[in-house]
Amino acid sequence: MAQVSLRNVRKSFGAVDVIKGVDIDIADGEFVVFVGPSGCGKSTLLRMIAGLEDITDGDLEIDGVRMNDRQPKDRGIAMVFQTYAIFPHMTVRENVAFGLTINKTPKAEAAAKVAEAARILQMEHLMDRKPSQLSGGQRQRVAIGRAIVRDPKVFLFDEPLSNLDAALRMDMRMEIGKLHQSLGASMIYVTHDQVEAMTLADKIVVLKDGLVMQVGTPMDLYHAPDNLFVAGFLGAPSMNFIDVKLTEMESELATVENAAMQPIKVAHKGRALSVGGRGVLGIRPQYLHPVAPSEGMLHGKVALTERLGAETVVEVMLKDGEKVIAALAEDRILAPGTEIGLRFDAAQAHLFADDATQRKAVH
Repeated sequence: MAQVSLRNVRKSFGAVDVIKGVDIDIADGEFVVFVGPSGCGKSTLLRMIAGLEDITDGDLEIDGVRMNDRQPKDRGIAMVFQTYAIFPHMTVRENVAFGLTINKTPKAEAAAKVAEAARILQMEHLMDRKPSQLSGGQRQRVAIGRAIVRDPKVFLFDEPLSNLDAALRMDMRMEIGKLHQSLGASMIYVTHDQVEAMTLADKIVVLKDGLVMQVGTPMDLYHAPDNLFVAGFLGAPSMNFIDVKLTEMESELATVENAAMQPIKVAHKGRALSVGGRGVLGIRPQYLHPVAPSEGMLHGKVALTERLGAETVVEVMLKDGEKVIAALAEDRILAPGTEIGLRFDAAQAHLFADDATQRKAVH
């Protein structure tokens, strides 16, 4: 187990700044997920921690020791890549044991570690096969097993489940979570999948364009996003954003309205907003509830209904031409064209400054 600290870490490729000053503290035994859209710098940041990319500026420390100039093998880390990186001429057993073999670990100890990794990853029946006899998902499990047996201070995962089918992906996600609980090891995990981030992480780091947008627990980020980008990136379906006009400002509340919504009071949380100006009201689809048109805070017509069994997702065209999504925790039939009202608790809504650079989260 280990503490990991990044202090004003930067990475440039020539004149292009990729990581633009990142400060992160990862506690001993913590599971931290770096999440963000493609090109945000999350994999580059992970490779800098691993020693596979040089740090242009700033400091990386593991257990209080500066690691900037240390070789990957001397950092006490084990990394699982998106690609499998396993040896085609070796069996699964030999691949998993490869690091132990190089380090001349006693055979009995090595065999026990390999057997435990095989049990955790549900691949006991694959141990004598060659990689050519495995599916893509099975090959990735071999790569994860090779990291497990090394007992590193820090596990680094670079989108390890991206090549797995949906069912196995969920199983493996649960196994990685159990692995963290059983080992108590520090883990840093990169993904663009918000479900993986929300279900695995003790702490999430949301990145965009090489900058940290917000750091916090999954529920902190879900319930109290700092900005439009984080609000739109986390949550499925994505948060609804409604353009509003501010008509009144109090010490804690702002009154907002638009052509499709009656005036309501929402907490402004000290954001840069002013009376007469524009803002963006964020409402999660799960917090919108259908009512009679005359009772709704929002009014419109049903445009599309997706019945998913335990949940119904409804797209509603508001009177001003904007669309919102409501996720109903029940099986409902709502025909297209049906007039509908939507109510929500203003305490569950978020008011943001209208920032075009953060308006649309890229998934």
